[in-house]
Amino acid sequence: QVRPVESGGGLVQPGGSLNLSCVASQFAATGTYVMGWYRQAPGKQRELVATITSDGTTDYAESAKGRFTISSDNDKMTVYLQMNSLKPDDTAVYYCQLEWFGDVWWGQGTQVTVSS
Repeated sequence: QVRPVESGGGLVQPGGSLNLSCVASQFAATGTYVMGWYRQAPGKQRELVATITSDGTTDYAESAKGRFTISSDNDKMTVYLQMNSLKPDDTAVYYCQLEWFGDVWWGQGTQVTVSS
């Protein structure tokens, strides 16, 4: 059973930064796969933040462009999300997703709270 594990969440002041990590160490990569970050704020639906394919192609939600950077280490099956200039609206549980040929695995999430 593949289970991505997130880390790096926490409480940060507006304007601050956090770097999230997600490891899917149980996954033996063959072929193209996609790893990504999604978030869900209280009372809202889960939404895309950013994704990265195994060949390095990235995609960002409009809200993340210019502030967040997704990167990965394929050898370690790890994806990162560097978040800068954080706003209170970024407060949410951030989930890691791994997608491979139609199969999708989710992590349990890590809480990010942006507050003064």
